[in-house]
Amino acid sequence: MLRLSGFGQTGPRAREPGFAAVAEAFGGLRHLNGEPGRPPVRPGVSLGDTVAGLHGALGVLLALYARDARGGQGQMIDLALYEAMFNLSESLLPEYDAFGAVRGPAGGALPGITPSNAYRCADGQAVLVAGNGDSIFRRLMAVIGRPDLGDDPALAGNDGRSRRAAELDAAIEAWTIRHPLEQVLALLRDADVPASRIYTIADLAHDPHYASRGNVERIPAMGGGTIAAPGIVPKLSQTPGLVRHAAPRLGEHTRAVLADAGVPAERIAQLVAQGVIA
Repeated sequence: MLRLSGFGQTGPRAREPGFAAVAEAFGGLRHLNGEPGRPPVRPGVSLGDTVAGLHGALGVLLALYARDARGGQGQMIDLALYEAMFNLSESLLPEYDAFGAVRGPAGGALPGITPSNAYRCADGQAVLVAGNGDSIFRRLMAVIGRPDLGDDPALAGNDGRSRRAAELDAAIEAWTIRHPLEQVLALLRDADVPASRIYTIADLAHDPHYASRGNVERIPAMGGGTIAAPGIVPKLSQTPGLVRHAAPRLGEHTRAVLADAGVPAERIAQLVAQGVIA
């Protein structure tokens, strides 16, 4: 059994209510979101709920494996929303423990990983460029016409590049701002430099790569017909999964489940009359 709550079943805040937004703040993630010197912002989706759900599903799978493959017993899994957020914090805690460093918001950059940022293009759009690998960085500098930076020994490693992140970001954007997005992407693709347009939902809904991998599927809709939705991931080679029906309405299967569990029809009717079940 999985118990998923804002703060978990133990500890001084166990009885407090908590939503995903609270978990993002308490788990340290919200502090990192936004531009330096401005108040933190939230992601555009309920990240705390989704990530906690994935952690919970992983916990259930681990418990099933322990039970079935190792002859164990069933277990209770206690997971807090904030713990799932905290589990995404990478090196934040070791950085603080070893150096007293408190990482703050960095806008579109990735602190310590340079260059990796979003840059303006001539047509008003932006391009995400991840040129932080050593050899990738040299290829990127060649594309933008700055071989002097690519050949600079002080920039050969990520540590040196991170110390001069503002200079490198300025050099890259001085190039991207002179070209439309599609030209920037084509030149970077030819140079094997990882880059992407910053997709909207409309972009990805019609993207051929999404379509080829089954990332966008048409599934049964609650009111009839079909609706576009994210496809199943990850896809297993033998059992990739299939969406057979729409999500149930509240209480749609309650009577059938109770009947399958052996609850008498008269007892089910009594529970309905009492408002216990819908």
